Amino acid sequence: MAAPTTANRELISFGPFNLAPRERLLTKGGAPVQLGDRTLDLLIALVSRPSEIVSKRDLLTLVWPGVTVEEGSLRLQITKLRKVLGDGKGGARYVATVGGRGYTFVAPIKLSSESSHLHTAVARPNLHNLPTRLMRMVGRSDDTNAVSTQLVLTRFVTIVGSGGIGKTTVAVAVAHDLVERFAGAVLFFDLGELSDPALISTSLASILGLSVQSADAAVSLTAYLRDKRMLLVLDTCEHLIDAVAELARRIFVAAPEVYILATSREALRIEGENIYKLASLAYPPDVSGLTSATIQTFPAVQLFMERAVASGARLDVTDADAAVVAGICRKLDGVALAIELAAGRVEAYGLQRTGELVDQRLSMLWLGQRTAPPRQRALHAMLDWSYELLSESERAVLRRLAIFVGDFTIEGALAIVTNATVDRVVVLAAVDSLIAKSMLVTRSFGQTMRYRLLDTTRAYALEINVDDHELADLAARHATYYQHWLDQTGAEWLTLSTATERAPYLAGVANIRAALEWCFGLSGNTEIGVRLAAAAAPAFLGMSLLTECHRWSERAIASLDESTRAGPEEMRLQAGLGLSLMFTGGPSEAARAAMNRGASIAEQCGDVANRLQLLCQLHMFHHRRGDYKIALHYARGSAAVAETIASTAAVALVRSQIGISLNYMGDLGAARVELEACLQHGSGSRRTSTILHGFDHYIIAGGYLARNLWLQGHPAQATERVRLTVKDAACMDHPITLSIALIWAVSIFLWIGDLPSAEEHIDWSISHARSYSLAPYLAAAHGFEGELAIRRGDPAGGVETLRDSMEKLHAARYELLMTAFDISFVQGLAASGRSAEALAVAEDSIRRVETRGDFSYMPELLRVKGSLFLSKPEISVEDAKTCFERSLDLSRLQGARAWALRTATELAALWADLGRPERGLALLQPVYEQFIEGFDTADLKAAARLLARLA
Repeated sequence: MAAPTTANRELISFGPFNLAPRERLLTKGGAPVQLGDRTLDLLIALVSRPSEIVSKRDLLTLVWPGVTVEEGSLRLQITKLRKVLGDGKGGARYVATVGGRGYTFVAPIKLSSESSHLHTAVARPNLHNLPTRLMRMVGRSDDTNAVSTQLVLTRFVTIVGSGGIGKTTVAVAVAHDLVERFAGAVLFFDLGELSDPALISTSLASILGLSVQSADAAVSLTAYLRDKRMLLVLDTCEHLIDAVAELARRIFVAAPEVYILATSREALRIEGENIYKLASLAYPPDVSGLTSATIQTFPAVQLFMERAVASGARLDVTDADAAVVAGICRKLDGVALAIELAAGRVEAYGLQRTGELVDQRLSMLWLGQRTAPPRQRALHAMLDWSYELLSESERAVLRRLAIFVGDFTIEGALAIVTNATVDRVVVLAAVDSLIAKSMLVTRSFGQTMRYRLLDTTRAYALEINVDDHELADLAARHATYYQHWLDQTGAEWLTLSTATERAPYLAGVANIRAALEWCFGLSGNTEIGVRLAAAAAPAFLGMSLLTECHRWSERAIASLDESTRAGPEEMRLQAGLGLSLMFTGGPSEAARAAMNRGASIAEQCGDVANRLQLLCQLHMFHHRRGDYKIALHYARGSAAVAETIASTAAVALVRSQIGISLNYMGDLGAARVELEACLQHGSGSRRTSTILHGFDHYIIAGGYLARNLWLQGHPAQATERVRLTVKDAACMDHPITLSIALIWAVSIFLWIGDLPSAEEHIDWSISHARSYSLAPYLAAAHGFEGELAIRRGDPAGGVETLRDSMEKLHAARYELLMTAFDISFVQGLAASGRSAEALAVAEDSIRRVETRGDFSYMPELLRVKGSLFLSKPEISVEDAKTCFERSLDLSRLQGARAWALRTATELAALWADLGRPERGLALLQPVYEQFIEGFDTADLKAAARLLARLA
């Protein structure tokens, strides 16, 4: 990690504090604050990377350079720093601990020097997916420098200019120049691949690897980007101007460290935008006496000569030729693309003839373009001329290549463009010629070369009249090719993790989207569309394009006929529809119906693999809804199917699901066997299960095993397991998986009474869920905040926080934590003196457990209910004893030593209060002696204190 690069002369402000790094001075309200050198070094290191997780190892290196020290020294300095800053007092938060990873400075900061602030280098995930920069860019160095400077000063610049003038070239150059400044976090978003404004947010989210589980992807995007520092390049905005402007506005306002560089033929016209009007390349004036040396000082001429030579022309411009070259560049108004097209003709026609042809073409005022600006007339004229100079086979190939949206491979071109009159040899030759004539550009992705028509060239080609039959044949070939491509690359979609890896696949998504639009359009082919949508559903899920998976799966299902209904296509479509519905709208009846339909078809078709997948989805569906008995039914059904598949991954998956269900049902011994078996079979298929089911079952099994270990009376093992689970989840880079792991970590820390660790993981969970717009997990984290408040003596505040959290979880149909939160809610009400209300909530919760089947919580519910009978104004000892005894019996039956210890401790205390301490001792002693570890946890400490008193 790079050393802090915040400019030394800056004054960094946060809360009531001002930090001057150069002077090594921290002040509060103008008064100096005393800090030790190490503590001050630590503060500077953290503040230099606001909102970033700085690892413990990096902090040790920065604060103790060249010295070997233990982590305990770092924890001591963190404690000192928090004390000096007043961290946690009055709601102020400055330094948050991110369990297993490091620390982060969470307070908003303000820098006194705006320009210095923009030079701060902050470590970021490497999102760099920029197109290759031109080896030599002619005449644009001043523009690049000017845009770079304006961007770092203002955060938002739109490069405006006519088509073909070089806006993208300049934007790419600026982005490459700023890659290091943004620590690699530079994202290029080519909007030219989109035609539907509704897809802008979801496509950008997919490039970022963000799983959007809400109808409004822009909300998820802004939440994710809120604390990120990066450069976002929005290229080719004009055709989606209104939608792009709105998204850019929201990002600019919500994410103060996201810089936006846009290219468009017109300004976005939103607050904060700064316009850079890109002029055409400078060309020689229309004067006599021009020499070869003189004209070659102008960028337009330099570009013309470079491209002419590159296309094979032997160009030695003399003073006599100077006027011709200058005239060509001047008449083309310095438009880069038009100049390149003209230069590509010199090899065939020579310099003089090329100049004459440019004159002839520009003198034609064709219908519809007389009123166009000169630069547009020049570009259209050159495109028109370039097209007319192509051979018939080259024209045919160009027209057919326009079917592609964005990048394509030569294999794709050969598969789609070839027909009875255009064979492979013709296509290959035409592609080479079109590249040489600047009508087709190349771009490399690793070892693969990809091709693309420039937006202006593609738009021109699409306007050319094509026979309807030829167009239909081309569109059908295009859709069929991408269906086969999806079938061949399906496994690869499951391994994509970075923007660079996703880039070529996203170009494929753009073509799939266009093909689906044609298939289900007025003159399309729904038969091909159904097959394509079925093949695309897993890909859309893999790229987190949930709304598109929903849209096209639903559209294709509606188009099924007798030949495709109840077949493999419908099965895959129903699976995609069900999963996308569940993740975007919660476990609704529509989602359940789709999954059931898919599973039924899989069974009828004898498709074991897909039937297993759908049964696992149904288990997850009912599990999220809190229907634990039904979830166990589907888990056991999955196991029966998995026995017919020789797959370790399938075995691990179903054993995880059975273990999770048995855990909730209270069969702890059997649950532990299943969960441990899952972990033993484990991790080889983790990424695949994550994509197909929404999260990693290996990680989740680890979290549930930790829960199981605690319930069975192994608190130390539970703590070790849950910390390892969170660490593995954090390394996996999958938002939902980490959120679930953090939830179980907080549960374990609250159960063992480690409130500082619980708070650290709650903070982490809130920050993580908010960044990825994971609403249910954010609500759950706030619920744990309420439970923590109750534990720390604020029952009124805790109850209100819990109530709000539970309402949001109910609305999202996310019921997994409801019983656990009910228990905390009851305890908070009781501590607030609202015993009657607490008792009513407890009884309702007990009834729901009996109906739904999460019996593992029943012993604790009965204990809490018993405690309520003792806290009422009219104490009911017999009712309390009855509840305690039922709790103990059920705890023993389940093997839940943790619940048994709590209940035995409370009942023993009651016997002591009734004057029967010996009976309490006889009850508690054998329960306590079953424990062999975890004696520093809250419950065991309380039991030990009571045993000492009773003895």
